[in-house]
Amino acid sequence: MSVVIRLKRGGKKKRPAYRIVVADKKAPRDGKTIDTIGIYNPFLDDAEKVKLNKEKLDAWIKKGAQISEVTKSILKPILKSL
Repeated sequence: MSVVIRLKRGGKKKRPAYRIVVADKKAPRDGKTIDTIGIYNPFLDDAEKVKLNKEKLDAWIKKGAQISEVTKSILKPILKSL
C-alpha cells in the first residue's frame, strides 16, 4: 500500500478550505483517509494559512509517505525547518 500526503477539499462553494491528510494513493481526492495532519485555508493571512501538526508530518515521512507536488509547494517553508 502506497501512502501519500495530500489535500482534501472542503469549505463552501467558491470558498475552498483544505485538510492536509494522509491517504492511500489510489483513494479518491475526497475519499477515505488514514490520518488528518493539518489544514490549509488560502483565504486567510499568510501566517494563518497553514496549521500543521509537525510531529505527525515527521512521523508519516519517516514511515515512507510521499508528499504530493501541490502539498509540497504549500509546505515548503515548514519542510525547510524539519
